Amino acid sequence: MQKTSHHRIGQLMCQATLDILWPPARAGRPKADLKCRVGSGQATYHRFDSRRKQHLITYGVRMIIAKQSADAALGWLSTREINRLEYFGGEVSPLNLLAHTCCHEFAHLLQHAAGQRYYGSVHNRPFYTLLDRLYSEGQAEKVRHYLKNRAWEEGLALSETPFDLPSAEDNARQWQVGDTVSFGEGARQRQGRIVRVNRKTCTVDSTEPLKGQRYRVPVQMLRRLKDSV
Repeated sequence: MQKTSHHRIGQLMCQATLDILWPPARAGRPKADLKCRVGSGQATYHRFDSRRKQHLITYGVRMIIAKQSADAALGWLSTREINRLEYFGGEVSPLNLLAHTCCHEFAHLLQHAAGQRYYGSVHNRPFYTLLDRLYSEGQAEKVRHYLKNRAWEEGLALSETPFDLPSAEDNARQWQVGDTVSFGEGARQRQGRIVRVNRKTCTVDSTEPLKGQRYRVPVQMLRRLKDSV
């Protein structure tokens, strides 16, 4: 796909968020607005402007590009959530990843509105309770259906074929001590060097931005530094 088609898919994600997820959440709540936008980078996030009483959800176009291939998708939390929590039947595909991303970011909006987002505790139990509810109440499937149909109508390539993802053990075999890697997303992205390879995790000494910190990172989260975006 060309970059313009990735941007258009991002616009469809924005519209699905505004048309499907936002109306039920807005009912009965203090007045607040929601703006959705497509960012030029990888960063994908929810923020709240207390002065304007406005929520903002940004879907990064490079995130959308990354979730079109199995190798790039492995490093994203969305992939692990679909696998671990069996959202969409546990099937990881470009369509499912992007529909889930809409729900994930919107759950952060709900989490903020409920006063359940705390410093150092973002992906906490209240967050996953809210995310689970978007699936159990059918909103996640509506978002998926919307993206699938609108992409097809506009001739946009958005595959629903599940990726054939390697197991954690298979994935660990591609890493060696000394490899330079990145992990995390957006402002939480870290860079470092692998100092130990285990069966399902690698121990990484951080080089940027927190030099000297050591992390134990699931192999699915690792990206070769030269491939990071």
